[in-house]
Amino acid sequence: MKLGRSTYRFESNVTISDCFTVVGKKEGQGPLSIYFDMVIEDEYAGQKSWELAEGKLLNIAITKLVQRAGEKPDNIDLILSGDLLNQLSSSHFAARDLDIPFIGIYGACSTFALSVGLASIFVDGGFAKNVIAATSSHFCSAEKQFRYPLELGTQRPPTSQWTVTGAAAFLIKPEDSLQSPKITHFTVGRILDFGIKDPNNMGAAMAPAAFDTIMRHFSDTKRSFEYYDMIITGDLGYVGRKLLDELFKKEGIRFSSELFDCGILMFDPETQNTGAGASGCAASACVFGGYLYKLLRERTFERILIVPTGALMSQSTALLGESIPVIAHALAIEMV
Repeated sequence: MKLGRSTYRFESNVTISDCFTVVGKKEGQGPLSIYFDMVIEDEYAGQKSWELAEGKLLNIAITKLVQRAGEKPDNIDLILSGDLLNQLSSSHFAARDLDIPFIGIYGACSTFALSVGLASIFVDGGFAKNVIAATSSHFCSAEKQFRYPLELGTQRPPTSQWTVTGAAAFLIKPEDSLQSPKITHFTVGRILDFGIKDPNNMGAAMAPAAFDTIMRHFSDTKRSFEYYDMIITGDLGYVGRKLLDELFKKEGIRFSSELFDCGILMFDPETQNTGAGASGCAASACVFGGYLYKLLRERTFERILIVPTGALMSQSTALLGESIPVIAHALAIEMV
């Protein structure tokens, strides 16, 4: 059922039945290290390039998820996956040996919410019973594509964020289980562009999109901050998180609980030299799959609104000096 302009409410039990997260060495040394399912020490993951390494991480996440869930590949109806690289290279590398129907999607760092939201529509509509929603990112491949080759040793400005090396996969299915979190609502964002042109300042570019989608979610669902135990954005980092606070204050909105951000939770900036925080498709996917998913199952939290954000630039538009369009999607995930 559609609510308002942007939100879809799912009528059946659309659950995140299981998930699997794999991260790189730096992420495995961060504050959430004990929550990830696997840490890969080699940034090449045994491959000959960073791009192939990212595809390998995603392939590991998907295959390990299928094994953990006790499923066979033939029982998986569909994979929905995307990443940051040109033509979704990592997702295609990951899926080419799986022999499972595949749809590639692009939402930049919002891809976690986009893949899970679309998977939920397939399941709620009765079009599929077992759908894998997945995404990945890699620090080295992203820097190489969007900014500067690492070999240059270019100095990183204070606003820059550290792309998470990792991948996460989620099994979405119709399951009436008290132990599995339910996806109850999916709010689709809209494209915004506030003229930010600096690819090293993603937080400033994406903060308005997070604000817009959160407010649209509340308007469509008639809910408020008080309904959720936690509201967490994707990868605004310290810069974008501060700007989001200012946007709410400008509208006279005060919220009763702290607004969290996956980009802040992933790393320790004091010891890991990660600048303004984490970014990348794997930031929200791995923080949710590794950390928040477990807290939901333990019922530490029972209602979470997660709002991953995406900067929709390309290598070409960045080099041309174009401004950066942005988007944010929201998922309401509840223990009901």
